[in-house]
Amino acid sequence: MKDKVVIITGASSGIGKALAQELAGRGAKLVLASRSVEKIQKEYEHIPNVLILKTDVSREEDCRVLIDRTIEKFGGIDVLINNAGISMRALFEVVDLEVIRHLMATNFWGTVYCSKFALPYLLQAKGSLVGISSVAGYKGLPGRTGYSASKFAMQGFLEVIRIENMKKGLHVLIACPGFTASNIRNVALSKDGSSQGETPLDENKLMAAETVAVHVANAIVNRKDRLTLTTQGKMTVLLNKFFPKFMDKMVYNHMAKEPNSPFK
Repeated sequence: MKDKVVIITGASSGIGKALAQELAGRGAKLVLASRSVEKIQKEYEHIPNVLILKTDVSREEDCRVLIDRTIEKFGGIDVLINNAGISMRALFEVVDLEVIRHLMATNFWGTVYCSKFALPYLLQAKGSLVGISSVAGYKGLPGRTGYSASKFAMQGFLEVIRIENMKKGLHVLIACPGFTASNIRNVALSKDGSSQGETPLDENKLMAAETVAVHVANAIVNRKDRLTLTTQGKMTVLLNKFFPKFMDKMVYNHMAKEPNSPFK
């Protein structure tokens, strides 16, 4: 990864922050995009090979500027990591439709916008297009309609990009970390669009974001097509291929045990 130009969206916290630290340690030239750049600036603002840009990936023009500014500073793009994302927790029956629109705009359309504008440069470099998805992109999670829908859409989109460019040297990685210790559940949206404020999971028992970052970085280097992490995540994806109805019940029962679960 030394001297590779890497764009990371959602770089201020969680997996994005861990990826920035991991790839900085490997000598990459970083473009760190986030709506909360003040969280990044203190750590990286004095490093010459780092560009920090305030970016809301749900805005097409922000994504265009992100790519343009990257080319102005570094002259090319080797890796785009579409990591920015938000979650939700509410039954579809009661959720405000604007919550789902917001998730799709960030998780799916953010990936589409950034990938569209970066693609010519990635093709030129025979580089890597990465989507940080979720096991929720393989198996629908109750109470997370917008999140699962956005991740299913992201994975379908990236799979098509991979196939369309399979003879052009483009590498496309779909990474599905499973439950990871981060603040994504703290800021997940409730039924009315407000932040739920606290995580329903024991974050100390989840895979660390730093561990996820190492796996993703290695998958980029090895140009893997897919990466699924955690034993629970791998088993969910595998069993769902052969026993989908059984997994419906298993997922329901598992998610119903969460504190203050929206369903029982």
